[in-house]
Amino acid sequence: MTPNNAPKIQSVCIYCGSSPGNDGAYVDAAIRLGENLAGNGIRLVYGGGDNGLMGAAARGALSRNGAVKGIIPQFLKAYEQRSGAVSLEGAEITVVPDMHTRKQQMFEESDAFVALPGGIGTLEELVEIMTWSQLGRHTKPIALLNTNGFWNPLGVLIEHMTEAGFLHNPNGARLRIAEQPDEIVPLLQGSAVENVV
Repeated sequence: MTPNNAPKIQSVCIYCGSSPGNDGAYVDAAIRLGENLAGNGIRLVYGGGDNGLMGAAARGALSRNGAVKGIIPQFLKAYEQRSGAVSLEGAEITVVPDMHTRKQQMFEESDAFVALPGGIGTLEELVEIMTWSQLGRHTKPIALLNTNGFWNPLGVLIEHMTEAGFLHNPNGARLRIAEQPDEIVPLLQGSAVENVV
């Protein structure tokens, strides 16, 4: 049972690819995560795209009448919103001037963060939010949706950095790992309890 003083996860930011990847399991997991967040009354905050894993997660949440907040820089609309907001009916889409504004707003709008498979942009967003945690700028939980073991190499790298003495606050870089989308919400809620105990 969650203690009365534990923060409730009401809004989760996801970082993920604007492409679908080469395995249908990635898209299926993104859809299921969106559905699961909506089913638990948790708002999905994401990069505002309508294709790839971004679009899949948003549509999953919208299919269950979930709240969806997309934040997209003007210059990326042509790449990440091929059909525009028309294909994301019910989502709140905010257009911002640049990537820095996007990332800051995503941070401010969210109680927790989840990284799905993706490319360099996804990795950059994840590593930045981990860095902020390690530097004590926030205590919001961070999790990985490790579909098909996608994030296993990152775990090996972080372990290597720790063993080599380069992580001065390893707990700040701690990642919660879920293999299935339906494990994410309990994992984040448990992490929220940890952060206040």
